[in-house]
Amino acid sequence: IGNEIPKDFKLSQNYPNPFNPVTKIQYSIPENSYTTLMVYDYLGREIQTLFSGNRTAGTYEVTFNGSALSSGVYYYKLTTDKFTETKKMILSK
Repeated sequence: IGNEIPKDFKLSQNYPNPFNPVTKIQYSIPENSYTTLMVYDYLGREIQTLFSGNRTAGTYEVTFNGSALSSGVYYYKLTTDKFTETKKMILSK
């Protein structure tokens, strides 16, 4: 998204939250890095890999569709070579 290189790693809160059934997750990485973005249930079980691979520095947005899931709390985790962060999202059907 855009051409500006971010200064810091950032995982934004999904929008909208709560969501039904689609939400967007935005993240920024300030340097080229192997990146994974994964969704987990409240027990820590992997639900879906939204992205896994090399990314160049920049800001990205991924759409998550929870239509096959039940209502509840889910977590999404961004992991790079130098950064990890997890946030909570709520699916409300």
